[in-house]
Amino acid sequence: MSKPLVLVTAPVTTRSGYGNHSRDIVRALIDLDYDVKINSVRWGNTPTNALEPDNKVHQEIRKRILPQPKMEKQPDLHLHLVVPNEFTALGIKNVGMTAGIETTVPPSSWVDGMNRMDLNILTSNFSKHGFEQAIFERVNQQTGQKDGELKVKKPMEVLFEGMDTDVYKSTTDTSNIDSVFENIDSDWNFLFTGHWLAGNLGEDRKDIGMMLKVFLETFKNQEKQPGLILKTNGATFSVIDREEILDKIRSIKKDVNGKLPPIYLIHGDFTDEEMNELYNHKKVKAHVSFTHGEGFGRPLLEATQSGKPIIASGWSGHIDFLNPNYCSLLDGSLTKVPKNAFPPDIYFEGSQWFTVNYQQASQVMKDVFSNYEKHLVLAKQLEVYCKQQFSYEKMKEKLGNILAPLLNSVPQQVDLKLPKLKKV
Repeated sequence: MSKPLVLVTAPVTTRSGYGNHSRDIVRALIDLDYDVKINSVRWGNTPTNALEPDNKVHQEIRKRILPQPKMEKQPDLHLHLVVPNEFTALGIKNVGMTAGIETTVPPSSWVDGMNRMDLNILTSNFSKHGFEQAIFERVNQQTGQKDGELKVKKPMEVLFEGMDTDVYKSTTDTSNIDSVFENIDSDWNFLFTGHWLAGNLGEDRKDIGMMLKVFLETFKNQEKQPGLILKTNGATFSVIDREEILDKIRSIKKDVNGKLPPIYLIHGDFTDEEMNELYNHKKVKAHVSFTHGEGFGRPLLEATQSGKPIIASGWSGHIDFLNPNYCSLLDGSLTKVPKNAFPPDIYFEGSQWFTVNYQQASQVMKDVFSNYEKHLVLAKQLEVYCKQQFSYEKMKEKLGNILAPLLNSVPQQVDLKLPKLKKV
């Protein structure tokens, strides 16, 4: 009996969150012994150079990419990993997979997309809850009258983004990136990792601008000052992109008076191994994020394996793995999502996201800096907890359990063995 044929449509070659996620899913499907073919697609403006030539997993992915999105027969399963409004049913059975939402309410087009699939897989309980609560009125375009309601009618499952614990782990060997730190004078630094996306001060989705301002105000004029390292980009990784970010940093610093603590920018492509070395570098002492919302929050999960304290917003997808007993989750409140934070086609009027309590965030950063050993003990516990519960192996096992019933319902193709007929 032949293996189930699985077509994956996903941005497997891109340096993006969806790219990392899709590569892990393809790897898991291969490990689960499915016949995997890939329709590789773009993801925004992110670079398509993520498949490393010497990486064995990436080699396996590359040879399964179809030169043209065309197959000899209909796949048993089509897995479409993207934002839900793009979900397309191409297989006998169809699964939509998405990081979900970063706000309280998804756009109605996403609900429509999820109803085109047989099953939808989300990366966090937060995202699943958001879609469960999303109910829209249908309006007849001719009469203008209410014509029923739109909600997700297809099943939903939660599958976390499992990290490769052979890559992401505590280490003292940071030789591949030591040169990056030659111009970082501070020996004690907070680290933020993530894209600096659209929006004015306080309106970019990761809230990087306000994080910088709070950091500067908290530690200005102090005798001992930590630094803040930004591993960020604007999703294009270009030189122009870097200069725009530096302009933003300079603009924020102008509004704060006094002797300011240092802010450093690291910009450009890093491999998974280099990212792990970044998290573990001796000059990095803690991780911080004021994010307004995450579908999952993969960099925060990876950072847990450095065994260093984590400060993060106390809301959205990363709460699935950031155990509040072992890290510092920031209080805050739900605030209206500004229109310029998302493209018009995925912005929903009235949707909210989380804004941290900046005063409390300041106190927490002070406490982590001043009472480091206390927070370090808790961080080591978080490291063990996440390694046990959120590994790639655990994710692969759960993915297999989710897909098995769906694939078992697909009629199996068998080779007919006809008897040989004698000539008469």
